[in-house]
Amino acid sequence: MSEAGDFARLMRELKGRGGLSYGVLARRLHTSTSTLHRYCNGEALPAEFAVVDRFARACGASAAEAVDLHRAWLLADARRRSGAAARPGPGPGPEAMAEPAPEPVPELPVPELPVPAVAAEPVVLVAGPAAVGEPVVRPSWYRRRAAVVAAAGLAAGALAVALLAVTGPDRGTAQAGAGAGAGAGPGAGTRGPAGSAPAGTPSADGTAPTESAPGPGPTSPSAASGGPAAAPAPSSASPPAAAPGQAPAAPLRAAVRSHVWAAGCDHAYLSERGPASVPPPPVEADAPAWASAQRAVHAGNQIVEVTLHGTGGGAVVLEGLEVRVAARRTPPAWNVYEMSQGCGGGLTPAVFAVNLDAPRPLARPVAGNDAGNRLPAPSFPMRVSAAEPVVLRVAAATTGCDCDWSLDLRWSSPAGSGTLRIDDGGRPLRTSAATGRPVYGYALEQGRWSR
Repeated sequence: MSEAGDFARLMRELKGRGGLSYGVLARRLHTSTSTLHRYCNGEALPAEFAVVDRFARACGASAAEAVDLHRAWLLADARRRSGAAARPGPGPGPEAMAEPAPEPVPELPVPELPVPAVAAEPVVLVAGPAAVGEPVVRPSWYRRRAAVVAAAGLAAGALAVALLAVTGPDRGTAQAGAGAGAGAGPGAGTRGPAGSAPAGTPSADGTAPTESAPGPGPTSPSAASGGPAAAPAPSSASPPAAAPGQAPAAPLRAAVRSHVWAAGCDHAYLSERGPASVPPPPVEADAPAWASAQRAVHAGNQIVEVTLHGTGGGAVVLEGLEVRVAARRTPPAWNVYEMSQGCGGGLTPAVFAVNLDAPRPLARPVAGNDAGNRLPAPSFPMRVSAAEPVVLRVAAATTGCDCDWSLDLRWSSPAGSGTLRIDDGGRPLRTSAATGRPVYGYALEQGRWSR
C-alpha cells in the first residue's frame, strides 16, 4: 500500500470508530464534505497538519493513534513532494526525455533529538518502500537520494513524535505555518521605495527566503501548501550595518501564501478556458499548480497569508501595512469556476480587509469569529523575532477592476528601519472582479462542470 493509501486507511478507521458522519466531521475540520471524502479515499492529502490534528481529536484518537496518523501524513506528504519535483514539464522533446547523468548527492547528517520511548516504533517505519512490503529494485543514484530523503524524514518524524508525546492530541491544535504560493496571473515585478525588499528576494545579509519561485508542481507544506514552516536558525548577531547612503537590510524572513481559501474550501477562479477543458477542482494545497495550468486568476477576492520570522537575535517591530495598486484594468470576460459548492466550518479568522476599488486602498483590521467566540482584530505595532513569529492574513476584494497589487510592511529595529515588499514571488498579486460572468460548479456525480 502506498503512503497516501496508508494515511487514508488510518483516517477511515478513526472515522468508523468515532461514529461521526462526513458532514459533521467536515464542519469540525472547516472543510467541505467532498474534500473529506477525497482525504479518506486516498485521492487527496491535507496541506496542513492542523487538519490532521483536528480530525484525530474529533474522532477521539488516543495519543499513540494520533502519532501514527501524523507519521503517516509526514510520509505521504514527503512522497507527494518528491513526486511533484520529479514530474517532467509539459511537452518535453526527445532530448529532454533522456535521463541526465546522476549527480553525487551529499549525505545529510541526522540531528540527534531527544525522543521519548514512543518514538522507537515510528523510527523503524520511516524507511521507504521496503518497510511496507514492496521490494523495489532501484539504481544506485536513486538509493542515495532516497537515503537523503529518509534522513530528513527521520529528523522531522522524531521531532513531531516528541512534541505529540509531550502535548498529546487534547492539548490544542498545532499552529500551521505558511508557505509561498505560486502565482497564476501575469505581471512584472515591482520595486518598493527606499529601504524595501521583495519578500521572495534574498536580503543583503545573505538570508535565504522561505518562498520558492512559481512552478508547475504543487508547493510543499513548508513552502506553499500550509504545513509547518521551517524555523530560522537563531543568531545572536545583529544584521550587518548598511553601507553609507543605503537602507539597512530587512531583519525579517517572510513566507507568503497567495492561494488561501476561506475555510479551506471556499474560493473561485477566473479562466478563459471552457468548462470541457478545465480539470476538476483541486484541494487547497494544489491550487497554485492548478491555477497556473489554467492561466486562472482569483475571482472577486483573494486571501494572502504572510508568516514573518526575525533573522537576528533581537526583536523587530512591525509598524504598519500599506497597500499599493500597480495597475487597474477592465475585468476579463472569462468564466468563473467555484472550487466548492458546499463549504462547512464555523471559523472566520481575523484579517486585514482591503477594498481594491477604493482610490487609496487601506488595510483595515477586522475581527473574526470561532464558533461564536469573537477573535480580536489584528493591530499594529506588532513584535516579531526568531522565536516569536507573526502571521498576517490579508483579505482583498474587488467588484470593478482587474488589479495588480502588493503590500509594503513597515518595520523598525535597533539596526534601523525600512519597508518589506510582500508580493507573489517577485510579481504583483492579481485579483479580478467577476460580476456578471458565467459561474460553473463541479458536479461530482456527473464528473463535469455545470452551471
